[in-house]
Amino acid sequence: MSMKATRTAYGEWLAEAGKGHPEIVVVDADLSASTMTSTFGKAFPDRFYNVGSAEQNLVSFSAGLALGGKRVFASSFAIFETGRAWDQVRNVVAHDELNVSLVASHAGFSCAADGASHQALEDVALMRVIPNMKVVVPCDPEETRNALDAIMETSGPVYMRLRREKEPNLEKNYKFKLGRGEVMRDGDDLTIVASGMLVLNSLMAAEILAKKGVDARVLNIHTIKPLDPRILVKAAKETGALVTVEEHQVDGGLGGAVCEVLSENYPVPVHRIGVRDVFGQSSRTMDELLDLYGLTPEKIAAAAEKVIKKRR
Repeated sequence: MSMKATRTAYGEWLAEAGKGHPEIVVVDADLSASTMTSTFGKAFPDRFYNVGSAEQNLVSFSAGLALGGKRVFASSFAIFETGRAWDQVRNVVAHDELNVSLVASHAGFSCAADGASHQALEDVALMRVIPNMKVVVPCDPEETRNALDAIMETSGPVYMRLRREKEPNLEKNYKFKLGRGEVMRDGDDLTIVASGMLVLNSLMAAEILAKKGVDARVLNIHTIKPLDPRILVKAAKETGALVTVEEHQVDGGLGGAVCEVLSENYPVPVHRIGVRDVFGQSSRTMDELLDLYGLTPEKIAAAAEKVIKKRR
């Protein structure tokens, strides 16, 4: 099985897209070897800017380039790009609806080795609350490229959440579209809603459930903002219960967003799996953290078996 990191797919896409789009410029905060923007920097050194370890400057500088007509892709680690520069993102980029795509790497538990201070578990919440901001969490390298293609066809600010580790491309039967959720596996007994790398674990959980006679639907919510209410309400009506799965705080992240939609449209039992109001852990691997917070296929399946008993 071919494996590649979403951050690598991003770097490759930038270098390819840069050939046909002279308006693309890339800005990085001294992490280009890790965010993979160095691939673009080598190909187009006159359109690549390293502003140093200063994320506020990263965003403000990117805003200036966008005001000058450039299509800007600005990158750093997720914890820094969303946390340190939130004021600039909100008051400059988002307020003025500038063409700045904030593509952050090492999100969630993919920065496990660097400890709790580097594990971005609040970034989706920070970005989705900002007006005019789109929030995208692709499920694999292929979808990363498709999402970037879609971003080039739209306008305004975007936050994209990427990861460090290599991942497989999942089987899909849809054309990527911003703002539309996708059915990765159909089922009638309950629905598992996931984004990013946890779509794979959710599909594996569905296979575990299938062996026990439980037919689970799996949704890939690659665009957390704007969220797709249609697919969520349909799943609630047809399966009667949902489980949300994310490597993020359940408050303000995917789980919170799903509950907001269903509470206003079609309330059903929802169990949110993720981080619950605590910081990440140091001295643990990513796999250990996924197990600790109930995000392994086995633990997702176990949670699903419990919530199915509460379904409408």
